[in-house]
Amino acid sequence: MKTAHAEIVEELNKRWPEDKIGPSLARISALMGLLGEPQESAPVIQITGTNGKGSTAIMIDALLRAQGLRTGRYVSPHLIDPRERINVDGQPISEEDFDRVWTDIEPYVRMVDAQLIDGIAMTGFEVLTAMAYAAFADAPVDVQVVEVGMGGSWDATTVADADVAVFTPISLDHMEYLGDDVEQIAAEKAGIIKANSHVVIAGQEPAAAKAILHRCAELGVPVSREGVDFTLLDRQLAVGGQVIRLESATGPVGDVYLPAYGAAMAANAVLAVGAVEALDGMRGLDPKVIEDGFGQVRVPARTERVHVAPPIVIDTCHNPAAVASTLDSVDEAFAFAPQIAVWGMMADKQIEAVLRLVEPRVSSIVVTQAVTSRAMPAVELGRMATDIFGANRVIVRSDLAAAIDEAVRLADDAGAGAGILLAGSVALAGQARALLEPTMSQADE
Repeated sequence: MKTAHAEIVEELNKRWPEDKIGPSLARISALMGLLGEPQESAPVIQITGTNGKGSTAIMIDALLRAQGLRTGRYVSPHLIDPRERINVDGQPISEEDFDRVWTDIEPYVRMVDAQLIDGIAMTGFEVLTAMAYAAFADAPVDVQVVEVGMGGSWDATTVADADVAVFTPISLDHMEYLGDDVEQIAAEKAGIIKANSHVVIAGQEPAAAKAILHRCAELGVPVSREGVDFTLLDRQLAVGGQVIRLESATGPVGDVYLPAYGAAMAANAVLAVGAVEALDGMRGLDPKVIEDGFGQVRVPARTERVHVAPPIVIDTCHNPAAVASTLDSVDEAFAFAPQIAVWGMMADKQIEAVLRLVEPRVSSIVVTQAVTSRAMPAVELGRMATDIFGANRVIVRSDLAAAIDEAVRLADDAGAGAGILLAGSVALAGQARALLEPTMSQADE
């Protein structure tokens, strides 16, 4: 028998999914008006970019809480349960609160649905975004940390005016919606910048930086840039993560432990410092706040070890830039020899480019698929992998549990030093994390 929460989630899942976009702010704006504009209840730090948005949001959230502020954080997509998207004080809201928020706003959602604005009812992402803003207003929170779903100018989260608009590195992804090149994609993402925003920019390709800075110049807004206003000075591998040194508005801050692996995570941490300093009027953060905030950071399914013997690391990477970063992070942190991949991807991603990045870094690949209609069938992915890896290095297992078992067998046969990287999509990482949950506490020891 389904619980009330499961029934609500099922109902939300029947709406347009996130891969089917209705690019418009009209529906979410109409709903926010009916709800009394809850997105205006607290300052907003909004994060866009191609990769690193979720982990940067987690780090910003942690720094704000280390200052004694109450936070609301909205991220997407979720790994297992949609409650993961709506966080208050660093924790997903309860099933009871999730269900209550839906019950509160449902009549107003139905009113907007009935209007069929631009010919469609509200999408699932729009409804979840509205639920997040309503939950944050109800809490209430001091600061809202909001990750953009896709793009910028028409993303539902942009119904709020960003006090701080944060840009993680921008690369090619979702080209069918955002544009054919990095400059077009960056211009679309720059739509989150509003007249009252302070813009914070990670290191970018020149074309992306040009598009973002053009928007800043149009609006005359202040800008903080990596390498100028905040900088990663150094990082060293440590047990369970790394130790970083950075330059902030207050000057150098050294020997800060960050429980996350890889150069990209270190860069995201420094970007998070820049974002929080921008919200604080560039007064600078107390180094103790940075130390305490980063000490509580947890980034699930980002180069996360979820099994010990043999070691299994999972990651959500799903485009070439993210995959390249993850491969480097895993090599640096774990140095698996040999490394065995368990891989599954969505059919609309740059599959060939990703597989060509993975091929020289692994001894063999077990291709599989997540349980979702968007997944590339394992048999088809296997054919593509065979063309790149050769038939003797490719194993096809459509069932994820069977794929993990096969990779474990290969690692056990290879002996000491072998390890497994499971990646290729958020859905796959989430489903693997759920399967391996009983062993995760061991991985933390």
